[in-house]
Amino acid sequence: MDVRFLDHTDGDFSVVPLDAAFSKMIPESPRSDIARHLRSAQGYFELGMFVEAANEMERISPEDRVHPAVLAYRYAIYSELEKWTHAEEVARHLAKIFPGDPGWWVSWAYSTRRCRSIQEANPILLEAEKLHPQHAMIQFNLGCYACQLGEMEEAKHRVSAAISLDGKFRLKALDDPDLEPLWDEIAKGQQIDDSRAEEK
Repeated sequence: MDVRFLDHTDGDFSVVPLDAAFSKMIPESPRSDIARHLRSAQGYFELGMFVEAANEMERISPEDRVHPAVLAYRYAIYSELEKWTHAEEVARHLAKIFPGDPGWWVSWAYSTRRCRSIQEANPILLEAEKLHPQHAMIQFNLGCYACQLGEMEEAKHRVSAAISLDGKFRLKALDDPDLEPLWDEIAKGQQIDDSRAEEK
């Protein structure tokens, strides 16, 4: 399964406060009245009360709902509620206004896969790769897509690139059902790396 880019560090909103995750993704801080609603929504979110978090977001005035921080919180909530069509719309918008942030491109592709198809998600990451050629998660997810599309050589190339950029993706690859056809080869690569480390 491709990785949903929600936090710049670990791919999961639940492991860090939402405002900490978004402080890296959204350069413009919201006004205090907007922030008050976001804090309330965050409280519900962290308790797993996603519907209540969504209801709190509805209390934000219509003209303020387009603020990037508000949209980012909406993406998080839509994602947890698996409202992928809404999530895709929000992530697409944020990727367009923040093209320098690879996270929104990956989130856009992730939600597109779930509400449409891998075939439609793949071009999003290929476009993102032009802007962020050294981003491990983009390479990893392209590898997942290629594997699911039966393009095994491309999948190997992408996963290898991701692992070269960030070694933690080897373990992710060995635990990802999208890449099951490659597990034996990935595991062999791990054994080779371990042997080389022991020789040193």
